[in-house]
Amino acid sequence: MAGHHKEEDKNEESFMEKIADKIHGNDSSSSDNEDKKKSSTKVKVYRLFGREKPVHKALGGGKPADVFLWRDKKVSAGVLGGATAIWVLFDVLENNLLTLVCHTLILALAILFLWSNASTFINKSPPRIPDVNIPEKPVLKFASALRIEINRVFSTLREIASGRDLKKFISVIAGLWVLSFIGSCCGFLTLVYIITVLLCTVPVLYEKYEDKVDSLAEKAMAELKKMYAVLDDKVLSKIPRGPSKDQKRA
Repeated sequence: MAGHHKEEDKNEESFMEKIADKIHGNDSSSSDNEDKKKSSTKVKVYRLFGREKPVHKALGGGKPADVFLWRDKKVSAGVLGGATAIWVLFDVLENNLLTLVCHTLILALAILFLWSNASTFINKSPPRIPDVNIPEKPVLKFASALRIEINRVFSTLREIASGRDLKKFISVIAGLWVLSFIGSCCGFLTLVYIITVLLCTVPVLYEKYEDKVDSLAEKAMAELKKMYAVLDDKVLSKIPRGPSKDQKRA
């Protein structure tokens, strides 16, 4: 009888193990399905301007991105405060840049000159004037990057002028018209200050509310595509275009 009970207990244990294995298998399969669904939803998420990287990397990373995203609040506040001070001095108070720079240098040099000569009479150490040297590598990197961007702009303008890309032509013309309208409303320094304020505010706000902004941008892009399709069907497709690159090579 004892052996019979042991066999029954073993059978019950094996039966319970099979049930547990099936449950765990179903759980793992369901978790795998959930992971696949999550990964598919992550792939399908719309990001503004087709962005695939985080906002920090999309801004180039490094110190400029840290400033724009307020990673170091003191530096970001200093940049924004300095830009505001420059704008107030030269645009609001209408000071002349050359006059202000010359007066500042006259005052600084006069103070340092008098201090250096008076230090021998008042038994104090002369001022420590730092030796300022501009390093070569950052200047060369900046010049190289600037050269690449200028060549890219020239290449884009040449491609637009050739009449091959009508969509790019319309977008560039619209952008230039907007810039000309903004330039007629405010001066160059005010425009630079507005761009600086936008760079110090828009990226950090976008990083905070990027899901909501991307959702609204997706809807707006869908509407713009519909409008462009109608415009292309009724107007743009009827405009004659220049020869393509393949036709020119042939």
